[in-house]
Amino acid sequence: MSQHGFDLSKHGVNVMNAFRNVAPARLYEDALRRGSASITATGALAVLSGSKTGRSPRDKRIVEHSDTAGDVWWGEVNAPIEESAFLTNRRRALDYLNTREELYVLDGFAGADPEYRIKIRVICESAYHALFMRNMLMRPTTEELDNFGDPDYVILNAGRFPACPYTPQVTSETSVCLSFEHREFVILGTEYAGEMKKGVFTIMNYLMPAQGVLSMHCSINEGESGDISVFFGLSGTGKTTLSADPHRKLIGDDEHCWTDSGVFNIEGGCYAKVIHLSEEKEPQIHAAIRFGAVLENVVYSPFDRLVDYDDDRITENTRASYPIFRIENAKIPGIGGHPSNVIFLTCDAFGVLPPVAKLTPDQAMYHFISGYTAKVAGTEVGIRSPQATFSACYGAAFLVWHPYKYAKLLADKIHRHGAQVWLVNTGWTGGEYGTGRRMDLAYTRAIIDAIHGGQLDAVPCTEDPTFGIQVPTECPGVPSELLNPRNTWASTDAYDAKARELAKKFQDNFEQFAQETGPEVRAAGPQ
Repeated sequence: MSQHGFDLSKHGVNVMNAFRNVAPARLYEDALRRGSASITATGALAVLSGSKTGRSPRDKRIVEHSDTAGDVWWGEVNAPIEESAFLTNRRRALDYLNTREELYVLDGFAGADPEYRIKIRVICESAYHALFMRNMLMRPTTEELDNFGDPDYVILNAGRFPACPYTPQVTSETSVCLSFEHREFVILGTEYAGEMKKGVFTIMNYLMPAQGVLSMHCSINEGESGDISVFFGLSGTGKTTLSADPHRKLIGDDEHCWTDSGVFNIEGGCYAKVIHLSEEKEPQIHAAIRFGAVLENVVYSPFDRLVDYDDDRITENTRASYPIFRIENAKIPGIGGHPSNVIFLTCDAFGVLPPVAKLTPDQAMYHFISGYTAKVAGTEVGIRSPQATFSACYGAAFLVWHPYKYAKLLADKIHRHGAQVWLVNTGWTGGEYGTGRRMDLAYTRAIIDAIHGGQLDAVPCTEDPTFGIQVPTECPGVPSELLNPRNTWASTDAYDAKARELAKKFQDNFEQFAQETGPEVRAAGPQ
């Protein structure tokens, strides 16, 4: 039940027309009335996110405060900002929001498990942003909303107003700042809705490990027998696509936690990349994009309003946000037992990793800390083609603690619950990016099916001479020659050279973590 004239004075906002937890239909009306949206043929709301069509990680800051500074992994991922500069940004955001005639308030939960969930309040001027976060947070019942009380964290989204680049530690007109002491997340200079979603994840990435809970950038689904599979991977590696399996229940597509009791979804919705989306290849996601869904930066016909999912004129990072209950076989609430399979998805732009390999516990820790993949075009501002990268824990951009803290939690839980760990390459085969081809989705799905069905458990394996991982020699539904990537290249000498090049990149990257890890983990990498 929505509220009109909600009192936001405790947050420094004094706008009379503040609408709380507005129904999607009303948000549609407001977005259309302001001329900032359209309705597509399937009933989804199509919007544009302005000049920023991806996250702006270089503009992210965390307040360096004596109470929490010792917890934070400072560096390229977590750049500090003085509290006074944060307060300047906060004042700037509040001054802007207070000039608006109407604002939206969205109260919701992060975390399906009541024992660990936190209360989030979003204050924004855009109906599109309110609908987006209504999809992405856990939606409170009427009773829970009536008794919501004070939020644990507040997002002040003034994204249409620029930051002042003369503010200390602010280097552009975009600023995304988090204060754990003030429990606030302030957005200036970007309308990209994903900043709010990942802001909540960053908060959970700080709070959960402090309680011995592993927060994970992953998707999770559950089989008929209750077996749980976890899919780690950066955006564009296939987490959402591969976890949307008609034969398994979807717990969530992107952000989760693993406790002593099992796993739970942080979010109440999904945020899927939709570039090249087709009903044939991804029927569940395709069917979910209807009334209540938000389509960001897609191109559609002005006449019949049909979306052209292959059109990347605005960005390759076209996105759909929809509540998870739109997935027919979603598990609600998103809570499950302990994982049987942990799958690392990597988009290998070098084209040298096998489509599937088994990892030992030490190799699992090595590859988790390394987080090798490729940044896919459009995911971040300035990325126009896949680039080889290492992202610790398959989500370095959202970590707060040092990666070893998350890796140690993962290793302990894998050991305690006996999960098998797999490396699955959804990237290139037959050559590197530009000469090879992207792994066929049908083959990757066959590999995932074989993992779930246990068909790879007893299959003979060969050891990759460079990376030391165990590569199955056969897999139902996958040509055997594809399983050994060396066989797919026109020149084996070229493959060997590229494999050595990638191995060296692994070694160079891992140097920064070598001091914290034991010799067994260091020796588990490529030699």
